[in-house]
Amino acid sequence: MKRVIAIISMLLITGIASAQSVTQPQNAAMNPVSVMEEAANSIPGFEGGLSGTLNIIVLLTVLALVPSIMVMCTCFVRFIIVLGLLKQALGTQGLPPSQVITGLALFMTAMVMAPTMDRIYNEAIVPYQNGEIIDQTVMWDQAKQPLRDFMFAQIESTGNWSSLYMIMNYKGMDTSNPEEMQRKDVDTMTLIPAYMLSELKAGFTMGFRVYLPFLVIDMVIASMLISMSMMMLPPVLISLPFKMLLFVLVDGWNLVVGSLMYSVQTVT
Repeated sequence: MKRVIAIISMLLITGIASAQSVTQPQNAAMNPVSVMEEAANSIPGFEGGLSGTLNIIVLLTVLALVPSIMVMCTCFVRFIIVLGLLKQALGTQGLPPSQVITGLALFMTAMVMAPTMDRIYNEAIVPYQNGEIIDQTVMWDQAKQPLRDFMFAQIESTGNWSSLYMIMNYKGMDTSNPEEMQRKDVDTMTLIPAYMLSELKAGFTMGFRVYLPFLVIDMVIASMLISMSMMMLPPVLISLPFKMLLFVLVDGWNLVVGSLMYSVQTVT
């Protein structure tokens, strides 16, 4: 994904530079800074405080960090863990394919994170494009605040404050009186790993609850085969149809996906 974005961006910049090189000297067209300025001037919505060249660099940097932000600051980790454990519990080997599981988790994440993304767009990106925000530090603070609210809401709903306290203690911060602490006392670099630990714990907790009914079916089938002296017959071969039948009868995909999406705490 990063390579594709970089190639498209370079092609865009090169095409713009080639189109304008007719009216400019050859040495100016070959100057990388001039090429970046020409590309920035041709793209609307970059009238902020930084120069157009730096705006293009910031845009490419943010696009390169999108996969990392998707994994670290959203509920994607929780979704992919539960769906992966469900796939293992069913015992269907390569079905559904990993691409289907990842795509489902990705689109579920997009739907759940839509209100937060709308807040970032309306509170940070639009004012910056309109020139209402000139200082980039102010724009960054307004852009990260919705994500911070989302991550704090998930930690509070799951009650996994111990991960946050552990990270703060490692950084030498005093957590002896948690009731006196405020959210502004927790920086983003401390909040992100604490949030990831909280999501890992929540994902495995929900995955265990999904896995348990299928484990009971496997144990029952294995006990029946041993009692019938059919020890050479793999229990998975017999239990797989029963697990699939149970999962289909209770509309398992709808229940699991719905439970996952409703498990994410909405930010008020």
